[in-house]
Amino acid sequence: MIKLTRRAFFAGLGAAATTMAMPALSRTSAMPAVRIVRANGIKLAVYEAGTGPAVLLLHGFPGLAFTWRHQIPALVEAGYRVIAPDLRGYGLSDTPAAVEDYDIAQLTGDVVGVLDALGIEKAVLVGHDWGGLLAWQTALFQQERVAGIVSFNTPHIPHWMLWLHPDLVDAVLPVGESFVADPNDDPISQMRQVYSPQMYVLMFQDSGVADNMMERDVRGTLRSALRKNLGTPADWAGLPPSVANMEYYGQPLPTRLPGTDVLDAGELDFYVRRFERTGFTPSINWYRNISRNWKAGLGMDQTIRVPSLMISAANDVVLRPSMAVGMEAHVPDLETHVIENCWHWTPEEKPAEVNRLMTSWLQRRFAPR
Repeated sequence: MIKLTRRAFFAGLGAAATTMAMPALSRTSAMPAVRIVRANGIKLAVYEAGTGPAVLLLHGFPGLAFTWRHQIPALVEAGYRVIAPDLRGYGLSDTPAAVEDYDIAQLTGDVVGVLDALGIEKAVLVGHDWGGLLAWQTALFQQERVAGIVSFNTPHIPHWMLWLHPDLVDAVLPVGESFVADPNDDPISQMRQVYSPQMYVLMFQDSGVADNMMERDVRGTLRSALRKNLGTPADWAGLPPSVANMEYYGQPLPTRLPGTDVLDAGELDFYVRRFERTGFTPSINWYRNISRNWKAGLGMDQTIRVPSLMISAANDVVLRPSMAVGMEAHVPDLETHVIENCWHWTPEEKPAEVNRLMTSWLQRRFAPR
């Protein structure tokens, strides 16, 4: 059994205007030019290429449009119009000040705003991590604008019960105790009954402590987060309780990082520059709206009524493949795959497998004319 410290295990576990040229910073891929569009009352940086059916790429935390640098050329070659924004609070996009500026109404409004700005009626939404949550929620709140969904790692679990899934909760409960999540109760309140206050989602709710610690060393924070070749779900039971409590961010960084880097030096530099611009508070504000988002969806049918593709990573310890089991109950038109030997950062860790699975599904369900 692998024995890791708390921090070591989770170090690897987020109208057109100005146009600017983007240097090729990756060894293998280059981003298209970026332009700024007005969408939903703010300015968003958008990278666009290709023609054909529209595919909108939604990154996670701590990510960027740059997360999709390996997918953009593959999708263009396959015959698609690809749009990858820096989402609200990230990269070169605006960073509104108020916490409520990052609730699900604003986030799904941004998706629609980008489509409107680019004259697109419907798009296939492709999301990773928080981008997956945003894709599923857009299909609930703005179904008429969504043609289909591809989600990497993030399953559709209704009413924001993601972090209350039994696969995660059972690991922190005392022996003999059980907990059943209630979709009619605030998920943050329920999470406080289960997890330690240092659990990353709860820590993000309470103060700016995590924000400040992460911003003291932006490079270290990003390098410690974007890692692979770590523990797996099978190792979970033999690890310290703090690991099961997902005490991620806002913790001191280890002197020696476990696993291996997801990013090469130039890619890391790109991420660092962008997060030095925005800080981490705007992206953490997405988490600070979970209760508000849950309340907005109360009484809403949680069925996803568009064709959907769910791609899990075998070794993601939080967004586990097992959590996608049974999704058909809420996503009737669903195809699922698991990528082996892959941790959390699926589009960047396994671009060849990602591109093959995604383009195959798109060409079967949304073939270019």
